[in-house]
Amino acid sequence: MSVIVIGFTTLDGRTADPDGSDGTPGGGWMFRYGREHVGGDKFRLGDTLDHGVLLLGRRTWQHFATLWPAREDAFSARMNAAAKLVASRTLTDTTAWANSRPLDGDLLTAVRAERRDVVVTGSTSVVHRLIAAGLVDEYRTLTVPVVLGAGARLFPDGAPPADLRCEQAEQVGPLLYARYRRA
Repeated sequence: MSVIVIGFTTLDGRTADPDGSDGTPGGGWMFRYGREHVGGDKFRLGDTLDHGVLLLGRRTWQHFATLWPAREDAFSARMNAAAKLVASRTLTDTTAWANSRPLDGDLLTAVRAERRDVVVTGSTSVVHRLIAAGLVDEYRTLTVPVVLGAGARLFPDGAPPADLRCEQAEQVGPLLYARYRRA
């Protein structure tokens, strides 16, 4: 089992409001160079979606539940068919997006007990808790050449030091896809 964090980042490591749905100043930065660079399986998840589990925080899950179910391309079919765990203290109805269920109990305990690969997307607070606990095995990022100067970051101040090795780096149009594993 591996914990894989995927996400869009800016050059200065920001993750806040990539699609503009939160309406923040500077939001929507992941589309500045076109949608074609961010669609489909850009994070190279492949079979991991078929056999693993997506872990999402409440806000990310609620946003995705309004987007993904209506999409019909091959990657969307995989996203919709994937098992999904929702880390939330308040959300109990997860019927809006197929194969979703609330996470039982404590986040860190549940992740440690999971036998499948866990893919975390968005969900900054969940990612920060996993980073702090040393549970992230791999990061897959798509970096947009934009500097925001403010907003949530992938690695928060005070994150524990981590030695990573670059497994893959590839230009995707004007963006950079990179895959890092724990050294």
